[in-house]
Amino acid sequence: MIQHPSASFALTARCSIINRPGMLGQLTSAIGELGGDIRSVDIVRVERGAIVRDVTVLAANADHAYQLVTMIKGLPGVEVLEYSDRTFLAHLGGKIEVVARTPIRTREDLSMVYTPGVARISMAIAADHSRARNLTIKRNCVAIVTDGSAVLGLGNIGPEAALPVMEGKAMLFKEFGKVDAFPICLATQDVDAIIATVANIAPTFGGINLEDISGPRCFEIERRLSEQLDIPVFHDDQHGTAVVVTAALVNALKVVGKRIEDARVVCLGVGAAGTAVSKLLLTAGVGDVIGVDREGIISEDLAGLSDSHAWYAAHTNKRRIRGGLAQALAGADVFIGTSRSGLLDAELVTTMARQPIVFALANPEPEVQPEAIEGVAGVIATGRSDYPNQINNVLCFPGFFRGLLDSGARQITDSMKLAAARAIADTVGDDLHPEYIVPSVFNRAVAPAVAAAVEAEATRSGLAHALVDLVDPLHAGESGALHAAEPGPEPAT
Repeated sequence: MIQHPSASFALTARCSIINRPGMLGQLTSAIGELGGDIRSVDIVRVERGAIVRDVTVLAANADHAYQLVTMIKGLPGVEVLEYSDRTFLAHLGGKIEVVARTPIRTREDLSMVYTPGVARISMAIAADHSRARNLTIKRNCVAIVTDGSAVLGLGNIGPEAALPVMEGKAMLFKEFGKVDAFPICLATQDVDAIIATVANIAPTFGGINLEDISGPRCFEIERRLSEQLDIPVFHDDQHGTAVVVTAALVNALKVVGKRIEDARVVCLGVGAAGTAVSKLLLTAGVGDVIGVDREGIISEDLAGLSDSHAWYAAHTNKRRIRGGLAQALAGADVFIGTSRSGLLDAELVTTMARQPIVFALANPEPEVQPEAIEGVAGVIATGRSDYPNQINNVLCFPGFFRGLLDSGARQITDSMKLAAARAIADTVGDDLHPEYIVPSVFNRAVAPAVAAAVEAEATRSGLAHALVDLVDPLHAGESGALHAAEPGPEPAT
């Protein structure tokens, strides 16, 4: 069975089609019969006896795309001149670049942004390191750090293969939060080496976004860096996911008429994301959380528990249920999956409480296809953009870091995460219904709302740090530093 077509498998075939009535219709019908989703048909040129057209089609996967191209090549009267994978084309040469904010048109411009004027800025910062936050990119720059060990649903694919994902993340930071972010893909998966490397590059950045680092190493890396650095450290796979899931659950419970303190939640997959989701839901007041992993329900009587699973066992499953997913789901109000496809079915959902809420978040294929539980579940959400209620971290991290950078906060708290979750949930407003429990990722009101909520919470909790004066040419630190160490002449080039 052909799966749902996706823009991530878009192809454009340049076809020379015999100029005869009905030929275009035959081509489009054949594509439709094979499950392709035609997005555009454009005339390139008209030749003697033929019309050359670009036909853009969405496929479900790479094999499906190959089948479509092969089928088109075999149609009588149609010649495929060339074809391209639009997703690969979008990545040619990378997706981000460095752009100067200050133009260099004259010698005067050059003398201010580089030598000799830049020496004054360097000496001012040497005298007072806090001025780097105002006078360099540190004020608005985040490092996206990965070791490539747990990329999307692809697994341990390494730093080079992780780079396109981190570039995409940098684009989202800029597009939605106006935050400059840069991918840092490390050629090591050693915990100590990662921590040392990030600590050594930290002076450049105003925050660290850890990304796609496998558990349980990610817990230790985040904890130690948070303790060591004076800038915020955020593991998006944990906390970005937790914030958006919490926002979605708050609204989903409103839709089905249940209270958060009464909710029984089952989390399938107790890795980095599942653990963080469970912790934040407990902080938000969820009444009962049960975690299910490969070994079954996480409980204190399981042997060989990791530190994170030991914490989980001690703080969840208050009714001490034993067994697997079926036992955990019986009578539960909410299913949250951060595992893999095919682990949930409609029969299991029918054993849950009335109007069950199902968040099947495995990517690219959810734990259960939404079509399979339509009419069974009260609210359904996935991590995919081609279904309603996409649980996507882009609703959180651009605005979250915008708020951190604007407030000067040097640490991240659960209260900030809950404030961000409430801001996301509130953005839905009066439009709330079963297929709209979280705002669209393209809703431009989301990131500013999250930023304002995080900044306000940082201020309320006393964690905000005001910027130093933006321009102070008579700053004592600068003048003192210049007397102490006058910059030398520019080296010859």
